[in-house]
Amino acid sequence: MKKTLFNEEKIEGYAYSIESNNEWNSLSVRKTGSNSKNPGEEYIFGELNVAVDEDGLNVITIHYTYITPVYKKSGKANSIYTTLQKIIDNQERTWIKGGKENDFKVSCVGVSFSINDFIAGDGSKDATVRNEGGFVSIFNEFSEERNKYTTDILITKVTHINADPEKNISNDYTSVNSYVFGYGPLILPISFVVRNEGVMSFFEDLDISGSIPVFTKVWGKINCITIKITRTEESEFEEAAVQTYEKKCREYTIIGTSKFPYNFGEEDVLTIEQVNKMIQDRQIKFAEIEERHKKINSEKSSSSNATPMQEIPIGDFKF
Repeated sequence: MKKTLFNEEKIEGYAYSIESNNEWNSLSVRKTGSNSKNPGEEYIFGELNVAVDEDGLNVITIHYTYITPVYKKSGKANSIYTTLQKIIDNQERTWIKGGKENDFKVSCVGVSFSINDFIAGDGSKDATVRNEGGFVSIFNEFSEERNKYTTDILITKVTHINADPEKNISNDYTSVNSYVFGYGPLILPISFVVRNEGVMSFFEDLDISGSIPVFTKVWGKINCITIKITRTEESEFEEAAVQTYEKKCREYTIIGTSKFPYNFGEEDVLTIEQVNKMIQDRQIKFAEIEERHKKINSEKSSSSNATPMQEIPIGDFKF
């Protein structure tokens, strides 16, 4: 396997907010419980939302899982913790609390694609893409590149999607289903989008299937936007009912790719056996999550009505 598997993001922008729709994920200082490996240890967990545009429309969420005040091995102060604590303690310097003109400018480098695997409310397996961790600093001037990712991907399926106004699809685009590789190594299923016609043709002309994947490097931008959707329901007797709601859309848009793909199948690049091993490891991880979920439910109730789980396929890559 390649010694270096690319999976990195650079996000620069305004500290938009530290709140999350799920209150548990709001950025805050916490302490470990009595049953943890290090009881009473202080750490920061949660989401930092960064606006990478000047209008506050493209807001990218960066997740921090366990940031301690000092590095375990060296005992030195952790600059990531120090910066995040400063933002937590000065929320009036976030866009939402104090406005753009008073906002912290932050640079987040070494961020990477990750996956949050979890058990949904109906008992089924689910996963969401995360932008995980990395160094964060407060500075005064933005660089030219404020929103970019570079990553190796194993492409398993390419699909042309036609415009469909009824589904809020205004233009044709190409969907690129791929595996990305995280630290471990871990295998992460992520769907990318291509909107440039020339780049669309490049991917759609590739001979790709689940049994003939292509391993290459791509780069692009993350687009997280909110779309307002209005629906009108006609009434037989009264005025039509008009409902307006917001839908958050997140795209990982490919804008460039290496001219020549890697030699998939070679031992020092990436092989089918290595990919299958990572998929199996992910299955084991999901099984552990499922067991914890069942244990929590059994403690809450003597009976559980969780929906049967679906297995993750191994072998012919169908993502």
